[in-house]
Amino acid sequence: MSLTVADVAASREFFRTHLGYEVAMAADGFASLSRGDAAADIVLLRSGSEVLPPEQRDQRAAGLIFALTVTGIEAEERRLREAGAPITMPLREEPWGERLFQLTDPNGVVVQFVEWAAQDAEPTPDGAVQNDEPAQEGEPALLVLTPAAENVTESPNARMTGLAAPSRGSAELSTWTVAMEAGRTGPEHVISREQVWTVTAGVLDVTCAGRTEKISAGQTFVLPPDVLRQVHAPQAAEAHVAMRADGVASVPGTEGTRTLPWAQ
Repeated sequence: MSLTVADVAASREFFRTHLGYEVAMAADGFASLSRGDAAADIVLLRSGSEVLPPEQRDQRAAGLIFALTVTGIEAEERRLREAGAPITMPLREEPWGERLFQLTDPNGVVVQFVEWAAQDAEPTPDGAVQNDEPAQEGEPALLVLTPAAENVTESPNARMTGLAAPSRGSAELSTWTVAMEAGRTGPEHVISREQVWTVTAGVLDVTCAGRTEKISAGQTFVLPPDVLRQVHAPQAAEAHVAMRADGVASVPGTEGTRTLPWAQ
């Protein structure tokens, strides 16, 4: 790329100091600059030079934008700012994903640094984000589960209805609902994984590590792993429970552990 400028020496030093170009050849009113990783070499010619056709001798490169695509544009701007480079447009991002800043050499040549922002999704005219990444063949984008009678476990104290679980499409978590009639109390037990309960109807009295809390509909409580707990329903109540799928239960006074059938 050939640039006609008034002061060849000034532009030459600008490109050497701030952009890493080296002088490949130089003479009075002329310099050829190159950089190993650059897509183009730069030739600087003094305006009025007789090597140019007469109609080009008085033209200037002022206003030309010389764009360089980089990675890590923040680091580039910081480096140039700390080096005292004349940054004439600070770093900005355009709506179409172009990130850029500009500096201007002593002869008016605008050097623009550009980095394209990664875009996994495209904005639609109404501002929503549209992701065109297709779902993998044979894998549904969304798995919807409906409570079913075959996933219900009845105990003397409660009814558990399994929802998400490894056998029903979940990779890591199990979720289920618990329904207890008024006055029912579950056994004291320990679970090896943290559980998160949300009471959806009624009230539960929950004892954990010797402390009892009354949990009303709309409230959520977290039961830590490996801590003795007991659940009592002073009135009819329902709750939603979530746990890592590999959790197991143990009961004081008994040996071994047992799986939770509704969570498998």
